[in-house]
Amino acid sequence: MSQEELLRALEAVLFAAGRAVTLKELCKVFYGEKPEDIKEALALLKKDYAGRGVILREVAGGFRFETQERFAPYIRRLKLGAPPKLSRAALETLAIVAYKQPVTKAEIEAIRGVDSSGALRALLEKGLIKIAGRKDLPGKPLLYATTNKFLEVFGLKDLSELPRLKELEGLLAE
Repeated sequence: MSQEELLRALEAVLFAAGRAVTLKELCKVFYGEKPEDIKEALALLKKDYAGRGVILREVAGGFRFETQERFAPYIRRLKLGAPPKLSRAALETLAIVAYKQPVTKAEIEAIRGVDSSGALRALLEKGLIKIAGRKDLPGKPLLYATTNKFLEVFGLKDLSELPRLKELEGLLAE
């Protein structure tokens, strides 16, 4: 397949997927192509879309098309229904899991000071967190961690892109 054909095929696959697609998945889709050629084509696509309303971003270990953040107000006006919201308790719990993972329910509740069962259940149902094993303590409590869906929803390439706690403290102080 020519580079131009690969570019257009990648563009179509990523557009149709509607989610982040990993390099491994793309190698399966384009089984006759070398991973290096696919990476090169992704870089060219990223460059080609850089100045447009739609951009190619690397998130959650994969690639997906997204609209540029500066156009969000227009997109919000277009959408008929608001995206599902997370309660304050769920957001607090999600933040604790994201920064302290893997973390037990008891550790979350020690930080929040209240029962977190409902928030954990809601986050599990939405696929934003997962059970990541059990801690080697009496009772073998479950450990919770974030998922790739969490990275996708928040537009993060990986957890290292989370704001530092000191940055957040500075914002809250203002």
